[in-house]
Amino acid sequence: MVKTKLIEKIGYGFGDMSSSTFWKIFSYYLPFFYSNIFGLSLIDAGVLVLVTRIWDAVSDPMMGIIADRTNTRWGKYRPFLLWVAPLFSICGILLFTTPDWNYGAKLIWAYVTYIMMMTVYTGINVPYGAMLGVMTDDSNEKTVFSSFRMFFAYGGSFLALFLWEPLTNMFGGYNTEEGWFWGMVVIASACFVMFILCFLLTREHLKTFSTVSVGDDFRSLLTNKPWWLLIGAALCSNLFNTVRGATVAYFFQDIIGPDVNLVFFGLGFLFYAGLFLGIGEVSNMVGVALCVPIANVLGKKSTFIFVNAALVVLSVAFFFVPCTPGGFWTMLILQIIISVFTGIMSPLIWSMYADVSDYAELKFKTASTGLIFSSASMAQKFGGAIGGAAVLWLLSGFGYVTEATEMQNVVQPESALLALRWLMSFIPAAVALLAIIVVWFYPLTTERIQEINGKLKNLRSIID
Repeated sequence: MVKTKLIEKIGYGFGDMSSSTFWKIFSYYLPFFYSNIFGLSLIDAGVLVLVTRIWDAVSDPMMGIIADRTNTRWGKYRPFLLWVAPLFSICGILLFTTPDWNYGAKLIWAYVTYIMMMTVYTGINVPYGAMLGVMTDDSNEKTVFSSFRMFFAYGGSFLALFLWEPLTNMFGGYNTEEGWFWGMVVIASACFVMFILCFLLTREHLKTFSTVSVGDDFRSLLTNKPWWLLIGAALCSNLFNTVRGATVAYFFQDIIGPDVNLVFFGLGFLFYAGLFLGIGEVSNMVGVALCVPIANVLGKKSTFIFVNAALVVLSVAFFFVPCTPGGFWTMLILQIIISVFTGIMSPLIWSMYADVSDYAELKFKTASTGLIFSSASMAQKFGGAIGGAAVLWLLSGFGYVTEATEMQNVVQPESALLALRWLMSFIPAAVALLAIIVVWFYPLTTERIQEINGKLKNLRSIID
């Protein structure tokens, strides 16, 4: 049994602290940026976010195969943290750059920079995720690593989301191109440092071997039933988070309003999108801390079903909250509880991917950890893309008026306001219900995973 150190878990956490910081800003603010700052129409922005995912369907598994067949003195997956980190930060800055060009040229720029960013994200995040499969051979320890990963991820996301609007205001204003550009420069610089720390503090302890060809890897993946079911469940989870998150900026601008203050023990504070999302990230961290003890008692599959059942009920409740001072507090409380449950979900899913990788290694005699974790990245990006595009297209269909087309005193039609309320409630609830149905058929129970790990011990070698 591999013995891992606390510093390795902390180092592994820095990796997702970096990538999640970027990802949350992309997921929650990029649709708003494209429509209200960059100047794209809602339809064009939705098509952009969705169409670029076609490339991910190719690039993610390609990266998984490359990583699985990389061998260096630093291991298979860990060196990509060092190699790709600079490109990751540069592409993030370019994504939030608004050139002074005509509409057609700007649309091309948006496609090019978005595809570049997602390619680089794949280049670092797929190997990073796959590291979980070679850092320990203990299924419970993988859940612990996943919990450290997600705890740090939500910590970074909290700082980024909580500070995003103040950062943009510091550099020119929340509604200015300069504010968004320089805000991203600050975020990108911090993310580069965190990826380097992840590289320096982690180690790969297991050396896995594949005895099959690339074609056989793909064929085994396509016949891997637990993988298909987990992909569906992960897609629903990411879709749930993205639909709610991408709606928040619009929800606060057009339903909550810009000058709402909440009073807490006599002290007033501004109730704004960054605060709402940031508190959600802190609550996610609480959920991450609860994941291991709950999963150890209930098992991973039962925990997944329980969490999503709670999300269905809480999401439906959000629709009926009125826009009153008491209602705003209720919205905040619901956001906290919902985020605790989504925080439980995140490390759970990544740990389940590691279990699926073990299942594939035993059944198909293929060490395709990178390929399997590339599908996790693909599910994350497809969930984000479908969620982001759905928000934009639904708002367009219900007559939402963007700031880019009407700069003064915008009054949204009732149909658009109703769509925003549905996007924060009934639509995420339906997605969570679908996740329950999918994972109901997932076959890798706690007992089955223990059996698989016992058989794998004779097939692996441990690196000192």
